[in-house]
Formats: sequence, structure tokens, C-alpha cells
Amino acid sequence: MTTESEVTFLGLDLSTQQLKGAVVNEKLEIICEETVIFDTHLPEFRTNGGVIISKTNPHEITAPTIMWVKALDLLMDKLIVASVDFSKIAAVSGTAQQHGSVYWQNGAEKTLGNLDPSNFLHTQLATSFSIPNSPTWMDSTTKIECRCLEGAVGGPEKLASITGSRAYERFTGSQIARINTHRPDAFKNTERISLVSSFLASLFLGKIAPIDYSDASGMNLMDIKNKKWDQKLLDVCGPNLAEKLKVPVPSCTCLGNISPYFLERYGFNKDCKVVACSGDNPSSLIGMGLEKDWLAVSLGTSDTLFLWLSDPKTVLNGHILCNPLDPEAYMAMLCFKNGSLTRERIRNKHADKSWDKFDELLESTPRGNFGYIGLYFDVEEILPVAIGEHRYNKEGKKLSKFSSSEIEIRAAIEGQFLTRRLFAEDIGFQIGEGTKILATGGASKNKAILQVLSDIFGCPVYIQDVVNSAMIGAACQAKIGYSGKSGDVFSYPNELRPKLVCEPYKNSQDIYVPMVKRIREIFKTINS
Repeated sequence: MTTESEVTFLGLDLSTQQLKGAVVNEKLEIICEETVIFDTHLPEFRTNGGVIISKTNPHEITAPTIMWVKALDLLMDKLIVASVDFSKIAAVSGTAQQHGSVYWQNGAEKTLGNLDPSNFLHTQLATSFSIPNSPTWMDSTTKIECRCLEGAVGGPEKLASITGSRAYERFTGSQIARINTHRPDAFKNTERISLVSSFLASLFLGKIAPIDYSDASGMNLMDIKNKKWDQKLLDVCGPNLAEKLKVPVPSCTCLGNISPYFLERYGFNKDCKVVACSGDNPSSLIGMGLEKDWLAVSLGTSDTLFLWLSDPKTVLNGHILCNPLDPEAYMAMLCFKNGSLTRERIRNKHADKSWDKFDELLESTPRGNFGYIGLYFDVEEILPVAIGEHRYNKEGKKLSKFSSSEIEIRAAIEGQFLTRRLFAEDIGFQIGEGTKILATGGASKNKAILQVLSDIFGCPVYIQDVVNSAMIGAACQAKIGYSGKSGDVFSYPNELRPKLVCEPYKNSQDIYVPMVKRIREIFKTINS
């Protein structure tokens, strides 16, 4: 019999390009990790980057549903070869690309419940999908359907107040509506509709799993306040849709025991639990160990803010999702297109392509940059909607250029983080004494940049060596579902705990709070 100290958890990540699986112990230390890359390991499906782009419509981007099933077959074989002891796995959960959808053929649930353990999943489920190629988050064919969703409730702002986001082409509600319109017979023959996350849970559960609150809140269909489908929105998308979606469940819900198929084929324990799977963004929030009063700033090609919110505000260019760890709280995502590529362009032009020289110039200028503000949008930005370079002196006069490279460099970094703070506050994030920032992504290795981030937000900045945060989050979900509580789940080993990098200077808020107000005024006129 497995003792409490020996139990392990299986977390899976079904992303756009690959399926990963990790077995972790109680401390979330990875015991075994395996990966199936779709293009490489499943070449028969002829995907490029894990997807298929339609030859007749380049905006139609899908993935073969059965490819994901076969990937799980391959992953399980890899775990066998790695000598994983499946009998010690106490719970399984997963995460997946958000917004993708799976359409189960009539009778599919009966098939799921009667699988032959001597055969692969993909051979038995080959005819179980009414839409063989699943729409993915990359698809952008639903502009008409998006306008219909917004129109049904009184406009984009009203839709955002209900569902957490205005209508987006990649979101599942508009995808369902398009399938109902363009493929009515297939829609009629659809027994159930899953998100990719709940589809993954279904394979382990042996019946079609419910959608969890967090992933459901990224569909433009659920009222995020009462956690129920909005009937007006369902009616726009297709008939009997509530029956095809069923009732969503709280994140990290234990859905039941693993199916007999996995018991007999792989030797799982009969008491192994299947825990509701979620989207990659909610799972990343869990995997990063984000808690109340924290915000995560991902500094990559684009910059993304993950925020833990108690009282979110309605915004048209951000996303509010149900918080996977607290049913009374929310998480928000704010995306900024002009991130590291813009920082690198400024470095190349003003610091001879050297980060060392860039840091030296950045640190040679005072906080506040003598009142100069620079905003650099190499591509059209989302927040705010703007493009081009915009420079201002302390009197608010627009300039064509700054007098030195060091002023240009600090203006670029300060302008980015002042913008991030402004929109974080606009969506309801309150900066207080307990606020902490977790920095991730490529630029989180640059202490000079992180010091500016710390000063502008007035908060200490931490970094963390967790890679594959969504997959670790999935393993955490399994642990939470197994134990029934989330409070003690983040028993990270020391090497994974956030490490303090820098703290704000004491007078930083005297400098930067007025500059946030100046940025707000600039945004009112920037494209006028």
C-alpha cells in the first residue's frame, strides 16, 4: 500500500505544438518528464507547429482531434519506458491551450465508457468526433459571429461585463456559432462539446468531463459572476447548447476515479482521482504560486500581466477569468505587444547591441528621467491602441528626439512599465504594502530593468526558476483535487521558491505616481 509520503501526481500539458507529462512528488519535484512533439513524433498528421492552416482560407486554423488522442497513447508508452510506477499516482490533472474546442459524436460517451484495455485509445476513438479537426486558439474566421454575440447583449462593453472579455475570434462561443451555421448536420450530430482541457480530462475519466470555471470564463459564454452559462449568448450560438456543454464545475474539482481502461492497461491504482483540467493561463497562475496581492509580469516578445483581483473592472482590451484557486476571486490578463523586441531595438540603436552597455546607460540616469517620457510602439499596440514613437519633455511638449542615448533608454523602459501600471490599476488591481511582483520571461534576467519595474510599481520584485509553469500548475491541480484544499499545495522545494531581486527606492512613488497621471493624459491625445 502506498504511504502518504510516496504518493505522486501526474500533470499534463496539451499545448499547441506538443503534449507534455510530468510525474511529481509531494514537494512538486519532477520525478519523470516526457514530451510528444506533434510535428516530429506524429508526422502522419502533417501539421506545422501543431496545426493545419486551410489552403482555401488561411484564417482557418485547426488541429486533428485524434492526433491529440494518439499523442496521449505515445506519452503513456514513454512513461512506461521511463519506469513510472502508475500505482503510486494519487491523482491526474491537466492543462491545455485555451479556446480550442472538441466536438464529440453522438454515442461517444458510451464508447469512452467501454474502452478495450488491449487496444490504443486512438484506434477506438477514431470515429468519435463529429468535427474531425478541432478549431484552435489561432483561428480567426468568426468576425461575423463575434458581432452577433456582442449585439445579443447590447454591445462589446456589456459582453465584457458579463463574460470578462469582449468578443474575440479565437474564443469558443463564436467558434461554436460558426460551426452551427456552416456545418449544421455536424452540429446536430454533436453529443457534447468540450474545451481541449475538459477533453483531456475525459480521456482519463472514461466519460465526458465538465468544463471548469476558469477555462469556461474564456469562452464569451459564461457569466463570470454567477458561474453559469448566459442563456442569451447560448441561444445566439446554437440550439440545445446548454445540453451540449453541461454545467461547469469549480476549478480543481475531483471528478471521480480514473477509468477502468487505465487501471487495466497501465496499472493505475483504482483510487486514483481525475481532477478537472483547466486552460494554460489559469494553470500557469497556479504553477507560478501566485497568490493574493501578487502580480506576475511576463517579459517576453510581448509582455503579459497576470493579476489576482477581488473586484475587477470592465475593460475592452483585457481578459478577466475566474480564479482557479479562489471561487470568490478573479484573475486578469493584460497583453502588450511591444515587449522585448522593442527593448532590443532600442538597445541595438543606442547601446551598440550590448546589454551591458544598455544597463550602464540605464543606471546612469535618475529615476524619473528629468521628466522625459518615451512611448515606443513598433507594432500597433493593444493597450493603448497606438503605433509609432512618442517623446515628451517635462512640460508635456512633444519632441522628435531626445538629447542622449541614456535618456532614450530610460524613457523606453519607464514608458513601458508606467503603461503596465496604468492598465493594471484600470482593471482593478490595487497596489498596497503587501504587493509583490513575480517577474518571468527573458528580460527577468536583467536586474537593471527589474529595478525600474520595482520603482514604478513601488513593490519588491522576485524571480522564480520554474519552467513549464502550466504543467507544474496541472500537477498542483491534481494535488489540490486529491487533498481537497489549496492552502498547503505550494510546498515548493527551496530552489523553486521566488527569490527577491530588488526593492523600490523609498522616494520612488513621489516620482512615478505623477508620471502615471501624465501618461494617462498623453494616451487621450496620442493618436488624435
